[in-house]
Amino acid sequence: MKRTFRLWMLAAILTISGTMGVQAQVMKAADLEKYAKERYGDKWLDAAKNLAAELTLDKNESLTYQQVIPAEGKTKEQLYVTLNYWVTATFPPTPGGGSAITLNDKEAGCIIVSAPITDIVRHTGTINKYSVSITPVIRLDIKDGRVRVTYTVQSYDILADISGGWLSPVDSDMSTFGDSKRKKRDVTNPYLWDEQWEIARHYPFVKKDAQKRTCAKALVMTHAYSNAIIDKVEEALKNGIVGNDEEDW
Repeated sequence: MKRTFRLWMLAAILTISGTMGVQAQVMKAADLEKYAKERYGDKWLDAAKNLAAELTLDKNESLTYQQVIPAEGKTKEQLYVTLNYWVTATFPPTPGGGSAITLNDKEAGCIIVSAPITDIVRHTGTINKYSVSITPVIRLDIKDGRVRVTYTVQSYDILADISGGWLSPVDSDMSTFGDSKRKKRDVTNPYLWDEQWEIARHYPFVKKDAQKRTCAKALVMTHAYSNAIIDKVEEALKNGIVGNDEEDW
């Protein structure tokens, strides 16, 4: 009985430690906002306008970033192992139990991840209140001595609360603005709507936009997340995942 209890306790400790380790690798929305403000300031309209001058949408009208990170002296196989470890530690399974990794091909040297980051923006407008999430597609192409990171986002995933705006005609006491507890496509609340806003159809790529303020911050946060991802890949390649990933042990 004592042995069973000890094994159960060990399993619980490992589960908790593993969860904390995973969460430590993920940049949450609050951390992302702090990161974005440090780099671009907190005047979102101005920051988005400035970014638009240097950003170009790809042929699919998606926001795409690409960078080659050198890793001199490391083989394709070594880099693959490091990045596979990093991806697994950084992007936990989805709530439904599915993997964020959509392609993992060692021979081709390619790992593709599609993982949502929720509530990067929450904004109260005149009539509606919005929560913005994104699901970037992150592709890692691996060769001897270098890794190419491609980060793509085509649209914002919107949860609109039509009872939550400043001048909403609906009684504010009935407002139950959605959060991570709400299942996607939940139709039990008539005031919540799921929408997708294509980045190319909104500010700053379109000047006249009813959701201008929401999309300005969404663009800056999306851009900041691309930088954070590339920074973390580079850090993993240089220093490993936990700081003591030495080959000679």
